[in-house]
Amino acid sequence: MSRRVVVTGLGAITPIGNDVDSFWAGLKEKRVGIGPITYFDTADYKAKLAAQVKDFNPKDYMDPKAARRMELFSQYGVAASKQALEDAGLDMAKEDPYMVGVSVGSGIGSMQAFERDHKKLLEKGPSRVNPLLVPLMISNMAAGNISIQFGLKGKNINVVTACATGTHSIGEAFRAIQYGEADVMLAGGAEASICPIGVAGFSALTALSFSEDPLHASRPFDENRDGFVMGEGSGVVVLEALDHALARGAKIYAEIGGYGATCDAYHITSPAEDGSGAARAMTNAIKDAGIRPEDIDYVNAHGTSTHHNDLFETKAIKLALGDHARKVKINSTKSMIGHLLGAAGGVEFITCVKSIEDGFVHATAGLETEGEGCDLDYTKGEGVSMEVNYAISNSLGFGGHNGSIVVKKYQP
Repeated sequence: MSRRVVVTGLGAITPIGNDVDSFWAGLKEKRVGIGPITYFDTADYKAKLAAQVKDFNPKDYMDPKAARRMELFSQYGVAASKQALEDAGLDMAKEDPYMVGVSVGSGIGSMQAFERDHKKLLEKGPSRVNPLLVPLMISNMAAGNISIQFGLKGKNINVVTACATGTHSIGEAFRAIQYGEADVMLAGGAEASICPIGVAGFSALTALSFSEDPLHASRPFDENRDGFVMGEGSGVVVLEALDHALARGAKIYAEIGGYGATCDAYHITSPAEDGSGAARAMTNAIKDAGIRPEDIDYVNAHGTSTHHNDLFETKAIKLALGDHARKVKINSTKSMIGHLLGAAGGVEFITCVKSIEDGFVHATAGLETEGEGCDLDYTKGEGVSMEVNYAISNSLGFGGHNGSIVVKKYQP
């Protein structure tokens, strides 16, 4: 018999707030965290805007020596994990460390480390390359550093499925607890790719918005959408077996009902045009939760603000939910914080948990006129106070990766 899995801790570093309370308040206020890129000179770049994290000091979360041995994505992951662990009130002195694991993914790792040391290689030769280049750069180092910082010796994995990374990381942590591999898992994503090669690469792919208006750059489902805005940050949650959480008197935010994962097997960047792959991931998650499509109150869409994603995801929601698709509230958190790539699913899962806890579905900022074929309720205008018993968080990644998680209101 598989175990019930609940959410007992939340942690977030985002472009609109460096903790969960300020992040959630920002979403409710429709605060847009997008602005001109300040990390490098964008004079020669078509994309001028990004959703940068502001006022982040790694020394607030770890000692300076440890921080120096981490790239920014790892620092974000450790910071969000520290928040989540403290929020959960987990005392590692009372835990079997081999039953507390980590499933925190990064889609890319550190492009900045690559950039710096490739420049050194060309200008000064191979002997000048940083001895720590590889452990700074590789994408599993967020998960590795989290375990080192907090003494977590259980299952430790780094799921890498591009923009679906955070959702798959949480889903795989859910499975690990369900089937007894762990009692507790830190799960989510961490990303920091706002750098010259990152912005140039996504621009060359014509995936990014070239708008210079922060309020009209990331506008999912809008007829004038022209690409996503790159964001950065981390969203990490503490997942726990229900019996373990109850035994230590933990606060329970919500419960994970089900998880679905599929692949389009169609194209390296475009979702399947009929939405069938994403729809099946949603259907699988709903079936796993033991509920009906009609039970879903709210969908946190992948909603990137690219033409293909928003249109094909709309089709997917219709396929998965049938007539009920016109009755659910849908929104895109990316409308305010941009696309956090591998971290997106982490912060969007937190958004679903807070929506259930607070009884509120935030607006899709920047949405003024729905695009052709985008004809569902995307919470245009203002957010809505409503009871949310079941929410779905969707993520779709390059390569055709689809992940969906059903989050439900906890009932003893």
